[in-house]
Amino acid sequence: MPETLEVVCTDDACELDMFELHYTYDMPDGVGASDFTCPYCGGVDSLAAVEL
Repeated sequence: MPETLEVVCTDDACELDMFELHYTYDMPDGVGASDFTCPYCGGVDSLAAVEL
């Protein structure tokens, strides 16, 4: 089953709470939250993985 990654935006001005990235099987190893931008505010360095 493909991996999922729960992500939160840490920018205080952003109103996005949390979202989930669904990986495909061909996603490169080592890809994480820092490789993406916030889909709501566009923040480049504001995403962090949710640790459960």
